[in-house]
Formats: sequence, structure tokens, C-alpha cells
Amino acid sequence: MKRSERAVELFKEGYNCSQSVFGAFADLYGMDFETAMKVSASFGGGLGRMREVCGTVSGMALAIGMETGAVQGKDTARKKANYEKVQKLTNAFREQNGTIYCKELLGLTKKQQEEETAEPAARTEEYYRKRPCLQLIRMAAELLEKEFHYEDEV
Repeated sequence: MKRSERAVELFKEGYNCSQSVFGAFADLYGMDFETAMKVSASFGGGLGRMREVCGTVSGMALAIGMETGAVQGKDTARKKANYEKVQKLTNAFREQNGTIYCKELLGLTKKQQEEETAEPAARTEEYYRKRPCLQLIRMAAELLEKEFHYEDEV
């Protein structure tokens, strides 16, 4: 199974968008699944379900950080390289979707945004039909697969 397929599977199991993307790659970095789920948990729903930057983009950024992130505070070259990768893949995501914001990707009206709560929506057939989340998760994971040449399968 490709990692992008695993990411979709994780979402269908109930994990949020950020967890689904990051979780499909975390084993590559020696991170156990539970830790990966905790690290990425707060980014779902556009950062704590506030509908800001899409959780798939945040999950993608977490994986990019594991690939290219600086570990020394003064390592500006590595910081720059990391930020360039984040910008490259985020811009590719934006080009394909027109935005990186959850509320815009979901097409939420101002009223719907105001009615949003921290309570996750039930994962029903209707939920999956009306939301682009599965496609966005697959897309973010595929961007990572392509950029970092992830050939192995989960």
C-alpha cells in the first residue's frame, strides 16, 4: 500500500486530516504511531477545528520538518532549506486547490464558520460525500511521496 493510500485509510479510521497525512510517514523517522498521532492531533480541522490552515498542509509540514528541519538554533542554512520545501509543497497544494485554508476548501459561509464548535463531526456517508477531505489528504501525501521519492510501501 502506498503511503498516500495509508493516509486515506487513517482518515477513514477516524483520525483527523493532519494525523492522517503525518501518520502515514512517521514510521520513516523512527517515530512510533502513538507519538505521531499526539504530535499531529492539534492541527486537525484547520488548527483545532478553527478552520484555518488545512490540517493536511500542517501534516505535510510536519513530515517536511522530519526530513529537512534544523536541529541547531543557529543553523540558518537548514532553516532556509526547510522553509523552501514547506513553501514549495504548500504552493503546489494551493495551485491545485486555490487555497490552503480549511474554511475555504470546505466552502463554509460566514454563518457556518460562526456556528463551528470544537466538537468533531460524525463520520457518516454524508460527511464523506460533502467534504473534499479524502482527496486533500491523498493529494498532500502524494506531494510528499513525489518530493521525497518515497518508494517503499507501508
